[in-house]
Amino acid sequence: MRRGLMVSVAALAIGLSGEAAAQQAGGGEQVATGQGPASRRATYEASFFTPFAPRTALDIVRRVPGFTLELGDSEVRGFAGAAGNIVINGARPSSKSEPLDSLLAAIPANRVVRVEVGPGNLYGAEYSGRSQVLNVVLSAEGGVDGNVTAKVRRIWTGYLNTDLAGSAVIKRGASSINLSAGTGRDRQVEVGFDELSDVQTGQLLEYRDKTNTYFERDPYISASWALERAPDKALRLNGRWQPERFDLEQENRVRPASGPEHDDSLFQRYSTPVIEVGGDLTRPLAGGALKFVALANRRKRNNFDAYIERDGLLRDDPRVIGGFEQTQKAQLNETLGRVSWTRASLFGLSFEAGAEAVLNTLDYQLLLFEIDENGEQVRIDLPLDDARVKEKRAEAYVNVGRNLSPQLRVDGGLNFELSRLTVTGDTEAERTLRFLKPNIAVDWKPGGGWHARLSVRRTVAQLDFFDFISVAELSNDRVTGGNANLLPQRSWEVRGTVDRAILGEGLVKLDLGIDRISQLQDQILTEEGFSAPGNLGTGKRRFVSLDVDAPLDRLGLKGTRIKLFGQLQRTRVVDPISGRVRNFSDYYPEWEWRVDLRRDIGRFSYGLVVNDYQRFSFFRANEIDTFLNGGPYGTAFIEYRPAPRTSLTFDVDNLLNTTGERERLFFLPNRSTSEPSSFERRVRNRHVSFGLTLKQSFGGGGGTGGGAKP
Repeated sequence: MRRGLMVSVAALAIGLSGEAAAQQAGGGEQVATGQGPASRRATYEASFFTPFAPRTALDIVRRVPGFTLELGDSEVRGFAGAAGNIVINGARPSSKSEPLDSLLAAIPANRVVRVEVGPGNLYGAEYSGRSQVLNVVLSAEGGVDGNVTAKVRRIWTGYLNTDLAGSAVIKRGASSINLSAGTGRDRQVEVGFDELSDVQTGQLLEYRDKTNTYFERDPYISASWALERAPDKALRLNGRWQPERFDLEQENRVRPASGPEHDDSLFQRYSTPVIEVGGDLTRPLAGGALKFVALANRRKRNNFDAYIERDGLLRDDPRVIGGFEQTQKAQLNETLGRVSWTRASLFGLSFEAGAEAVLNTLDYQLLLFEIDENGEQVRIDLPLDDARVKEKRAEAYVNVGRNLSPQLRVDGGLNFELSRLTVTGDTEAERTLRFLKPNIAVDWKPGGGWHARLSVRRTVAQLDFFDFISVAELSNDRVTGGNANLLPQRSWEVRGTVDRAILGEGLVKLDLGIDRISQLQDQILTEEGFSAPGNLGTGKRRFVSLDVDAPLDRLGLKGTRIKLFGQLQRTRVVDPISGRVRNFSDYYPEWEWRVDLRRDIGRFSYGLVVNDYQRFSFFRANEIDTFLNGGPYGTAFIEYRPAPRTSLTFDVDNLLNTTGERERLFFLPNRSTSEPSSFERRVRNRHVSFGLTLKQSFGGGGGTGGGAKP
């Protein structure tokens, strides 16, 4: 569930790189064909995707060999840090709140002329640290195209969840309008149990049967207009409204080791609406392109949690004898301005320079109450439960690049970031931060289908405003303190990539990475005895991953393609509470893998995906909280296309009936004690569900795009 809050109010600017600026807006001439050692792009024409019968640009992106879609993070403040790894016609979308997968799903497949995969510095400073960015090149032909998608899913209880989405593209000459809307409905029911036991004796202290009913409603309306006459003559406007809502009802049948059974309940009612308007303007200047982006984004958080304890079963009309209630209200605003200038050749170098200025504010109030044995509310004051956070931040950068030979290119740059943070309300804090962030990358294509890239850069993580604030987690029976003095972590990141074409249109790719991190952000122990976000010191991360995307036609399996992914990872830091070396908190599994097998034969397609990962943990002040799968997780589908514009897809989710599990090891009074006191195991299962999706395309303006064929 996505509960973050980011709110943005007005912005300016993003830059095209020299090579990207050379492309014709709206799907015109291609600069690099993707053939030969000198090309920095791998190009896939629309015809490459025809066997997959795509309906949207998202379907196409998911089938690009060796490419993994990264959505970016809309909750990151500022514009540059929120980028994913997709550009449209060589330019980054000027929206922050609209996820890239939603934006791609709104583009009909037959409007896609080709896609190009290349290193990030082809497309501007925001992407300079990425080894792969995908450019979706759209048709310049006029006309009207669109899609309607209707879904129904039967969950294990028999409930039928319905969802509807639609999009349209209207293009006349250099002008185009994109419209999309959807209901965003997702209802799930999971069942399971909790077991709480004494570590020393092994005695079961409490057993809980649980049923969780989730209902997420994210309806949205999105619209954009673009006037694209040339790469350096373009105007784009966009807007999105999404009144997001999330509800949870949890039923607990509690069986303590001593005492009667009783029914407790947890309720969550979360409302996080967002509205955004924005746009960008590009004009020619001094042989290059000057670009501005404007953005206004508003988010709210109106959240209510309640945990109700009773003295008996619901059927016996029990009394309320305890519990907690919490209300969170927040408004997060952002005002951003960014400007950049790019030129394909300046003294023999590709050149880009720009600056960004940002003003962010958070107004936050939390009310926490304990419910006593008489059912009355008693206020609990937490440190930092009423605060205002304000940040003024500016960043300037310059990037240059040069081809040293037809096979070898070097790119480098330097960013300077300056920010001033103030916290008022329950506490007063103020500090000014300054960072230099250099980067350099070497790209080599020696021929024979080989490609290699090596990059080094310094990054500075962005502070989450909500880490400054205290909050109670009623579903976990714990409080997380705020830390107004939290510092951003900084790291030196080294990345190496080697890839090679295999089996004709396949690709194998090896990635390696080493990070050295200072001021690592993790959990610390506060004076009040809470866990709170804090800085641990120096940490190290190493990983190696392998992607294989291979067509199996040459092996006698016509129309069959397999995608394999595997990663090994190691993170290490000295824990300030226990004094021991451990992994980082958060999603850093030591291994993970995925297998994606698909076959396309005439009007039919079918396939399955299976994946799994090693357990990962959060190291809090008094517990180690670990998440894991009960086994590999699988999905499968079969699709039938009765007509070129129509497809029916039947899918099975949680094919292997896999459980999600959680293990919590508690220490008293905290983890400085070597021996744990109690252990809690949680098991949840959504069981197998079945879905049916109808996709219907209309129009025909794209002409040569990658639409479906029977």
